[in-house]
Amino acid sequence: MKKNVLVIFLLALSVAAGRAQESRQDISLSGVGLIEPFVASSTDVQVHSNYALGALVSYRFMLTPSSALEANYGMTYQNSLHYLVSNTNNYKILTRTQEISAAYVRSFTYRKLNPFVEAGPGVLIFLPIRNSGTTLLDAKQQTSIMGMFGGGIAYEISPSFDIRAEYRGLVTKVPNFGLGASASTGNLSTNKWYVPNIYEPTIGVAYHF
Repeated sequence: MKKNVLVIFLLALSVAAGRAQESRQDISLSGVGLIEPFVASSTDVQVHSNYALGALVSYRFMLTPSSALEANYGMTYQNSLHYLVSNTNNYKILTRTQEISAAYVRSFTYRKLNPFVEAGPGVLIFLPIRNSGTTLLDAKQQTSIMGMFGGGIAYEISPSFDIRAEYRGLVTKVPNFGLGASASTGNLSTNKWYVPNIYEPTIGVAYHF
């Protein structure tokens, strides 16, 4: 009887130790590109932009071996938004962008390859850079609600590290930097969302712990 109890106790310790060694969390650092599509609106405002580069930090907590919750913080620096109003007035605003978002992640395991998809809510913070490249110094910081979706693949290079590549889509309204119809310097409102979405490719490294 004592031997049976000892065996059961040792088995329980082994299971507990195995679970303690499982990686249920990871943190990743990725380089990102931010590409905003051209937007034309019924208010005679056209918005062009160039791409921006930046970084994204993500934290994941595994709920199950195939599902997780994720929190993200990212920043890009810098890109320029060109507003053409009524085909006559041309304004330029240099911008850095911050992202704060959360997502549900569903992953699939094929040996060392782990494809995943994710989606969730967040905010984008558009921060105008007031220098000689910005022609509207009245431009104000603007925070916009957004939705994020994405899909990618992780390749395991060791039990603690993997390389991740992902396409992320950000859905949000086109900013006007607080310069609406009542602004004396120009109305930058488009009343449009970025369609189909802002493109954000990423590639980085994740550490599991």
